[in-house]
Amino acid sequence: MDLHSLTIHELHELLSRREVSAAEVVTAYLRRIDQIDPAVQSYLAVMAEQAMENAGRFDSARGDSSLSLLDAIPLAIKDVICTKGVRTTCGSRILEGFVPPYDGTVVEQLQKAGAIFLGKTNMDEFAMGSSTENSAYSATRNPWDLERVPGGSSGGSAAAVAADLCAGSLGTDTGGSIRQPASFCGVVGLKPTYGRVSRFGLVAFASSLDQIGPITKDVEDAAILLQAIAGHDLRDSTSVEAPVPDYRSSLKEPLNGLRLGIPKEYFIEGMHPDVASAVQRAIVTCRELGAEIIDVSLPHTGYGVAAYYIIAPAEASSNLARYDGVKYGMRVSGSRDLLSMYSQSRSRGFGPEVKRRIMLGTYVLSAGYYDAYYKKASQVRTLIRQDFLDAFEKCDALLAPVAPNPAFKIGEKADDPLQMYLSDVLTLPASLAGIPGISVPCGFTGKNLPIGLQILGPHFREDVILRVAYQFEQATEYHKARAPLNGLP
Repeated sequence: MDLHSLTIHELHELLSRREVSAAEVVTAYLRRIDQIDPAVQSYLAVMAEQAMENAGRFDSARGDSSLSLLDAIPLAIKDVICTKGVRTTCGSRILEGFVPPYDGTVVEQLQKAGAIFLGKTNMDEFAMGSSTENSAYSATRNPWDLERVPGGSSGGSAAAVAADLCAGSLGTDTGGSIRQPASFCGVVGLKPTYGRVSRFGLVAFASSLDQIGPITKDVEDAAILLQAIAGHDLRDSTSVEAPVPDYRSSLKEPLNGLRLGIPKEYFIEGMHPDVASAVQRAIVTCRELGAEIIDVSLPHTGYGVAAYYIIAPAEASSNLARYDGVKYGMRVSGSRDLLSMYSQSRSRGFGPEVKRRIMLGTYVLSAGYYDAYYKKASQVRTLIRQDFLDAFEKCDALLAPVAPNPAFKIGEKADDPLQMYLSDVLTLPASLAGIPGISVPCGFTGKNLPIGLQILGPHFREDVILRVAYQFEQATEYHKARAPLNGLP
């Protein structure tokens, strides 16, 4: 039995029955990382010694009591979330050598649940990108085709799950950065409602959009991880004090009586034909499972990209001003004065895409342009949010593609930022509205590249989208397929 190929709930069953030890499970994953990750490049740091120590401690201290669902489960953490005593780079040179003195709330919650961390995963620098090519350290490769991107910015987390290099992982989603890489890598990725999961300890890109969520091998695992990290946190002023339901309890409820809306604006011109047909087949499957399918309209969808690429860079410009070479991270030596040190440290520390977004954001916030750009974009954001509220008066959830195309080749869009930005056209509106969304595998292209079905729900109704995703998953076989890794073991 390949322990590394099992889901979280399958590993839990083996550990509960004492058929394997925590040390055996962690050893299997670390061995797999040694074999596979040099080709995939999903990790920026592997915490092998710490993981083995924690596994040994768990095995030694284990008594007769029952295990929690995450006890001794090996997980990976996107390198934008603070981990006490472990380097956190955000995929950027400017944070080179930075070791946080504290854990993010989600890290604390997973540790309390018994999880063991294998390492920190690669990402687009400061989560700015859709391909994980913008990392200052390496480009992560898609396990389904090592010549293609895994998506971004949580490409390292998605690739690690797809290549069986962890049992599950955490990513972050600002404009699609969990859902799009999950779709490209053939795994499950869930963006919770904004405010559902604490952002304390998350290095901010765009504070009104960023949200932490799980990337897993199946929907039940996504429910398990979300259960562990959801909830109110006084250390995060954007965290919402809302009840957290038992996400696993409703998974097996049939879709009978559910109304699922199909937004016509999400089936755009130029969409890859294999993506369109796979999603249409998924819609038929949901109808066969008992759901009522209705047509809905989200009329301001076409303005989502423009609004997002004003709001997110504006917030990034403000958030990234703190990286000046003074307090922590990279500092260029030999500067003649303070201003020169600021300029040189930021020039050398930030990559091209981060600089581009800082300049965009600074421009739209500058005197004379704020009302023309940022204020208008905020008004459009309100219209997009209202579109979703109106749609959810007619239906319980929405079905749509995650991305208009499957994973593209490394370097294919690197020189065309606009084309890269457009790859998130179908995920950005949900982020602007703050609603939850999940990507679940729904098919493959003729070249055996994964395709994801996006399921969107009302605010704080993650239970609904998980239920739809689970029922669809159980009626199909797509989630059982494993990445070929181009001949690697």
